[in-house]
Amino acid sequence: MPLEPAAYDALVLAGGGARRLGGADKPGVRVGGRALLDRVLAACADARTTVVVADPRPTARPVLWAREEPTGGGPLAALDAGIRLSTAAYVVLLSADLPFLDDRTVDELLTTLRTSPADGVVLTDADGRDQPLVAAYRTAALRRELAALGERHGRLAGLPLRRLTGSLDLTRIFGPVASFDCDTWDDIAAARARIREHGHVLDEWITAVKDELGIDLDVDTGVLLDLARDAAHGVARPAAPLTTFLVGYAAARAGGDREAVAEAVRKAAALATRWADEDTPDVTPAAPDAAPGTSPDAR
Repeated sequence: MPLEPAAYDALVLAGGGARRLGGADKPGVRVGGRALLDRVLAACADARTTVVVADPRPTARPVLWAREEPTGGGPLAALDAGIRLSTAAYVVLLSADLPFLDDRTVDELLTTLRTSPADGVVLTDADGRDQPLVAAYRTAALRRELAALGERHGRLAGLPLRRLTGSLDLTRIFGPVASFDCDTWDDIAAARARIREHGHVLDEWITAVKDELGIDLDVDTGVLLDLARDAAHGVARPAAPLTTFLVGYAAARAGGDREAVAEAVRKAAALATRWADEDTPDVTPAAPDAAPGTSPDAR
């Protein structure tokens, strides 16, 4: 039997200086119409608690806020501030600039960790390098090493993250897409271009619309596209957007869940089929020169 999803907390480090972006507000930079931070938060939406280490800002879903001491003290100080608010046995540690991270990757990290004796599981990038800010860890292991580093150095501010990860037993998963981060404007441009490719653009657009409208619904886009096609071909092109709008309205009135959408789509699709069928003659038409009411066989 498959393992039940692990209860975990998410820690998102979002307070860096973004020097390679000229000091821009990197977590707020938009890719596909959504802030980078919101994209990361969507990937860990089922976390028991999500802590963002940064100054508070509007986000697509509620989170807890923490701040490292001193402000700008680096990733270890930020991790220490965030983990103080965590109570789960597992922590997913993420940076706030991962445009292609998704919930499947988070699940894979956690499942691999649960089924191994390792202290953590990290993604590796396209060059095979560890990305410790796209990883799942045992919370106890992080606390142990943070305490040891604090005792050894007297502080955590300014210490590189590898001082901690170098002391952990880590398992690695190759994840060149999910680990892609946006350090430069060229990275931002590449991410924006990728989501507009044919294989990605519809999913990205639907996700962005749902975030914008505050909708948390798993919609079968294929079924809706089929309905729009049937309405456009069987009725008229403008019928496609109007029909899908009315389906959404009907589904909302019926409860707004996936089943309500499916039932509204079924009814509208059946109507479109009946409408189109009326263009198919039921009997063979009379020849043009036949007298009214006279069949061709009677001549």
